[in-house]
Amino acid sequence: MEVRERAAQAEPPDELAARLRLLQELSGLGVRALARDTGLSSSSLSRYLNGQTVPPWPAVVALCRLVKRDPRPLRPLWERTSNPLPAPPKSSRHGRPRPRNDLPRDVPDFTGRQGQLTALLDAIATHRAVCVDGMAGVGKTSLAVHAAHRLAADFPDAQLYVDLHGFTEGRPPLDPDSALRMLLGALDVPSERVPQDGLEQLAACWRSELAHRRVVVVLDNAADAEQVRPLLPGAGDSVALITSRNRLLGLDEVPPLSLDVLSPEESAELLARASGDGGGPDGRLARDPESAAEVLRLCGHLPLALRLAGARLRHRPGWTVGILVERMAEGTSEFDTAFAMSVRQLDRAQARLFRMLGLLPGESFDEYVAAALADVPLGTAQGMLEDLLDAHLVQQPTAGRYRLHDLVHQHARRAAAEQDSAAERERALGRVLGYYVHAAAAADAAMPFLSPGRAATAGPPPAVLPRFADKNAAFAWLVTEYANLVAVFETAAAVGADVHVRELPRFLRAYFARRCGTMHLNFLFERSLAAAERLGDPLQLAEAHSDLGFARYNAGRLPEAADAYETARTLVARAGDPRTEAELALRRGYLSWDAGDVEEPVELFRRAGTLYEQAGFPTGAADAAAAEAWAMLQLGHREEATRRARDVLAVPHADPAWPPALTARITLGVAIAEEAPDEAAAHLEQALAVARADGHLHNQAWCLNCRGVALRRMGRYEEALASHREAFALLDELFEEHWKIHFLNGYAETCWRAGLPEEALRLHRQALELAPRLGKRYEEALAHDGIAALLEGTDPTAAAEHRAAGRTLLRELRAG
Repeated sequence: MEVRERAAQAEPPDELAARLRLLQELSGLGVRALARDTGLSSSSLSRYLNGQTVPPWPAVVALCRLVKRDPRPLRPLWERTSNPLPAPPKSSRHGRPRPRNDLPRDVPDFTGRQGQLTALLDAIATHRAVCVDGMAGVGKTSLAVHAAHRLAADFPDAQLYVDLHGFTEGRPPLDPDSALRMLLGALDVPSERVPQDGLEQLAACWRSELAHRRVVVVLDNAADAEQVRPLLPGAGDSVALITSRNRLLGLDEVPPLSLDVLSPEESAELLARASGDGGGPDGRLARDPESAAEVLRLCGHLPLALRLAGARLRHRPGWTVGILVERMAEGTSEFDTAFAMSVRQLDRAQARLFRMLGLLPGESFDEYVAAALADVPLGTAQGMLEDLLDAHLVQQPTAGRYRLHDLVHQHARRAAAEQDSAAERERALGRVLGYYVHAAAAADAAMPFLSPGRAATAGPPPAVLPRFADKNAAFAWLVTEYANLVAVFETAAAVGADVHVRELPRFLRAYFARRCGTMHLNFLFERSLAAAERLGDPLQLAEAHSDLGFARYNAGRLPEAADAYETARTLVARAGDPRTEAELALRRGYLSWDAGDVEEPVELFRRAGTLYEQAGFPTGAADAAAAEAWAMLQLGHREEATRRARDVLAVPHADPAWPPALTARITLGVAIAEEAPDEAAAHLEQALAVARADGHLHNQAWCLNCRGVALRRMGRYEEALASHREAFALLDELFEEHWKIHFLNGYAETCWRAGLPEEALRLHRQALELAPRLGKRYEEALAHDGIAALLEGTDPTAAAEHRAAGRTLLRELRAG
C-alpha cells in the first residue's frame, strides 16, 4: 500500500518505476527469477525497477502478464515517461458494436421470491458472485435472469448469458474452454488477444477483460464447480450469477442460495397470473377452490409447471378448473403432467414438430430451422411455432428466436423416441444438419473472402434459406448461430456424417477471420481432414490439408502450416484442379512472405493469379494480383506495384470493402505518393473510410500507418506523425503488439525525417527486438539498416555492425 501511495505522488519516471516494483511484489519473485520468467535480462530489469532506464513497452506488458494484470492502464504513464512526442490522439471507435446484452427475456409474471431476490442482491454486493441451486423447474433461471435485469443499469458494459448445459439431455456439458471463448467473443475481444492454448491462460484473459469493465454474466445450468471456476470474474466490479441443480460445494468463495418450491400463496398467485384469472370471486379459480388447490398439488408448486398449467386455462376460456385437473391427472409426474397435458392440446402436425424439436443439437433456433426439421413450408413452421409459444412449450428469448426449457426439451426428446421411428428421427436430424451447412455456405458467400468457396453438397438444399442482404447481415447471422453451428458439427461427427464434417468448417473461414480466434478453427479443420480421409476423395483430401495449413498459419504455427501445405501440394498436383491449386499457391505465398522470403512470394502470387484465370475466377485472380502489388511495393518496385494495383481496381465489384480493392488502394496510395500526391491521398482516405465503415479495426490501423508513410513521402511530416500515432494508439487499444512489426520501421523513418532521431532510434530498436521473435527476418534487416543510418554520425562502429548484420540477413533471404 505504501508503494502505491508513493507512486501516486511521484514524477512520471519515478512513478513508473514504483508501479513496476509493485508488479514485482505481486509476483513474489526476485529480480533474477522475474527476469527469467518474463524473458528479460536481469541487468536491464534492475534498471527498469530502479528508474534508471525507461523500459520498452513490451517489457511492461511482459511484467503485467506474469502477474495477470492488464497493462493498458499503465500506457499513458509509460507514454509520458518515455515519449517526448505528444500523447497519441484517441483512435476512432467507429464501427464498434454496442455493449452486448444476451439476457433472456425477463418473465412478465415473475412472482414471489422477494426474500431470495434480496438475499441474491446482497450476496452480489459483497461477494461479486452467487450460486442459485435447486431442483429442476423450481425457477432458478427465472430468478437469476430477473436479478440480472435489475442489475443491468449498474453494469452497463455488457449483460451476458451462457447456458452451460450441465443437465441437458442428449448433449454433454459445455466445456470451460468453449464457454470462455464464447464469452470473450461476446465482449468482442480481438482474436489475437485470446490465448490459443491452455484453460488457465484463457481464464486469465477473461478475468483481465472483466477487470476494467462492469459486466453481469449469468452462468446457467452448471454441472459442477470445476465447470464454473474458470468462468468466475477476478479483480474488478463485474459479477456472476450461477444456477445449478447441484449445490456447488467446491466454490468456497461463492455463497449458495438454495431455492425450494413456491409457498401455497405464491403458487396460487402465479397460477392466477399465468391463467389470466382476475382473482375476483367470479374467476374460475375462485369458483372451484378445491380444483384450484389440486392443480397446485399436481404441479408440485413448481413455477415452470404452474406457468404451463396456467397457459392451458388462459387459452381455453371454455374450460373449468375441474377439466384442467382431469387432463393433468392423466400425467405421471409433476413435470410430465403439465407437459403431456399441454401437448395433448396440439394437433397432429404441431405435436410432431414439438417432438422433433427435442432432436435439435443447438440451443436457440428460428423458423428456418423448424421448417427444415419438420420438412414443412416456412409459413407453416412460423404458425406452428406461434402455437407452441402460446402453449408455453417453446420460449421466445428474442424476436424471431425460440428455445426449449431443459425440462421441456427432455420431454420432447423422450416423446420422439417413443412415438417416432428411428428412421424418421434420423431423416429429421439429417435435414437439420444439411440446412446448417447450406445456410453457412450462403452466409459465407455473402462475405468477402480471399478465395471463392465451392457449393455445399451435404445433402439436398433446403426448400428455403435465409436471405442475406449484405455481408453485415450474413455476419450477424453467423454470430447468432455460432454456438449452434459448433453443436451441429459435433453432432455430425458423432453420427458419422462425414460430408457435413468435411464441408462445414470451410464455410466458417470468413467468420473466423472477422471474429474468432484460430485455435478452434485448427480443431475443426483437424477433424475435417480426418473426415476427408474417410471419404477418400483425392481433391477433398487436398483441400483439407490446405485448409489445415491455412488454420495453422493463422495461429502462427508456421512450420506445421508448411508441412500441411507441402502435403496438399502433392495431392493437388495429382487432382489437377486449377482452382484448388490457385488457392494453395496464394496461401503458400503469404506463408513464404511471413517466413522472410523475398522472391518466392511474388512468384507464388503470380502463379495463383494465372491459375485463377485458367479456372475462370477473375475475383480470385484479383486477390492474387493485390497480394503481388503489395509485395512489390515492400520490395521497392513502385512502378510494378502501381500497375498491378490499378489492374485490381479495374475489376468490377459491388463491395467497397472488398479485400483486393482495399489492398490495391493502400498500395497505390503509398506507391504514387511523391509523383501524384493528391491522387494518393484520395486513395488512402477512401481506404480508411471503407475500413471504418466496415468496422474492421486492424484494417484501420493498416490504412493509418500507410497514410503516414505516404504523407512522409509528400514531405507533410506533422500530418504523417499524427497518422502513425493514431494507428499505434489503435493497436495499443487492440493489444496488438505483434501487429506493430509491420509498421514500426516505417513509423521510425517518419520520425527521422521529422527531426526526431531519438524517437526513430527507439522505434527501430523495438522492431529489432520484436522481429526475431516473430520470424520477420525482412523487418529485422530493415531495423538494422535504420539503426545504422541513425548512428552513422555518433557511433560509426555500431552503425557498421548494424549495417553488416542487415546486409547479411538480406543475402540469406535472397539466397533462400
